[in-house]
Amino acid sequence: MAYDFDLYVIGAGSGGVRAARFSAGFGAKVAVAESRYLGGTCVNVGCVPKKLLVYGAHFAEDFEQASGFGWTLDEAQFDWSTLIANKDREINRLNGIYRNLLVNSGVTLHEGHAKIVDPHTVEINGERHTAKNILIATGGWPQIPEIPGHEHAISSNQAFFLKELPKRVLVVGGGYIAVEFAGIFHGLGAQTTLLYRGEMFLRGFDGSVRKHLQEELTKRGMDLQFNADIERIDKQADGSLKVTLKDGRQLEADCVFYATGRRPMLDNLGLENTAVKLDNKGFVDVDELYQTAEPSILALGDVIGRVQLTPVALAEGMAIARRLFKPEQYRPVDYKMIPTAVFSLPNIGTVGLTEEEARDAGHEVQIFESRFRPMKLTLTECQERTLMKLVVDAKTDKVLGCHMVGPDAGEIVQGLAIALKAGATKRHFDETIGVHPTAAEEFVTMRTPVAG
Repeated sequence: MAYDFDLYVIGAGSGGVRAARFSAGFGAKVAVAESRYLGGTCVNVGCVPKKLLVYGAHFAEDFEQASGFGWTLDEAQFDWSTLIANKDREINRLNGIYRNLLVNSGVTLHEGHAKIVDPHTVEINGERHTAKNILIATGGWPQIPEIPGHEHAISSNQAFFLKELPKRVLVVGGGYIAVEFAGIFHGLGAQTTLLYRGEMFLRGFDGSVRKHLQEELTKRGMDLQFNADIERIDKQADGSLKVTLKDGRQLEADCVFYATGRRPMLDNLGLENTAVKLDNKGFVDVDELYQTAEPSILALGDVIGRVQLTPVALAEGMAIARRLFKPEQYRPVDYKMIPTAVFSLPNIGTVGLTEEEARDAGHEVQIFESRFRPMKLTLTECQERTLMKLVVDAKTDKVLGCHMVGPDAGEIVQGLAIALKAGATKRHFDETIGVHPTAAEEFVTMRTPVAG
């Protein structure tokens, strides 16, 4: 049978665009459908605008520390509307770049909501198109628990478009999105409380990292409340919000921001017209080749719920394009040693196993850890400390994990991720000459284990 397209991609986020562009570059006839915005969550309501807001929040520290270096500044003033307008302009520019990337690579762009009619047919804007392969790349969507008054809360989708900076913000959640936004609001001058129902935020990260960040955020004056959850939200006559906790306490806020998880975006997608199955968490169930139970339908990225990171979706998109249309170049995605950063203030950078994971996996470990006040702060009153940590297999000397909390942690760990991917040992680290004076050199000068 002759199909209209070799590949029809539903969703023009990072993974979908990568799969589409490279498939077209390999000679396939490709179409992409997008109902919202080109670039998906990352470009529009995720990593990119979030990082721009983190940069904005960081200036408060820079102004505070400048006097130690001889600078005298008039009182700094912050204007939220200027930051948001400039952010919007940059996102619009990136939307245009994504459009050009698709069109210039020969991909047909359909703007509208696509629905799967059968295993080889998609309907969009009243028209039907056939495809040999259909790729679901529709991403995720923030979830707000349906407690009484949940309609008064916002998610990350709305946070980027607030008309003004709230004076009092209550951030609910313990994952990296909650921690990052708490840092943004706090850094920009809002009175910020981070509320998490568990014992400690950032579950799954190294224990030393979690504790160190807790200490640093507390030093900065952020209100951290663990083992706390919201019962209901009531809007007051003056527009403020009264938040009642499950323990009976009441808090007041001008904004309640939920970052308590994301669900796969499968609304009205037509999966009931196919044999596609979902896993027990509601994500699209795929095999190691990203194929669903319907052989002609594939899925990648946040919608399959494996590792919900933009670079991972990009790698999955590339793997699919190669397997389908350039099999001689195909290689599977390696999910081990994926580096990641949390753009909290201070930043977290991490790659490899945590100390807890290494011990649970049966490794006999040596732990190397350093905490120090960065050189930049020695002329200031700021008492922030940086944490660096290596998890090493005592028998093989292999470095199993690398973790950092401090300025530019993500930038530093990216380079170390290559070393860990290549199987570096502690001896390799020890024999590498440091770049002096930098914070990064601490990773190659730690000599004495703190625990084993």
